[in-house]
Amino acid sequence: MKLNNTPRRNVDADQAQWERQTANAVNSIAEGRMAAFYTASTAAPTTGTWAKGDKVRNSNPSELGTALSKYVIDSWICVTAGTPGTWLQQRTLTGN
Repeated sequence: MKLNNTPRRNVDADQAQWERQTANAVNSIAEGRMAAFYTASTAAPTTGTWAKGDKVRNSNPSELGTALSKYVIDSWICVTAGTPGTWLQQRTLTGN
């Protein structure tokens, strides 16, 4: 059984978005998907306890690097569980 992701009461836009995201995350977890979260930051975590495979999306991406090898940091992925764990950048090459 899936949660309904359409708010059934009169709420403001932010609350409606939160309710949709929460329902979608719960549904994803129930389906066995690991990526059922909405965590974003401007850097890899330095506090908190994290599990191997956790991801934190980059909330402020920008193009980095040198000519012909520029990239964007899409997110960070935890490769060793812990507090705060070991994090690696996940990059996308831009071709510039």
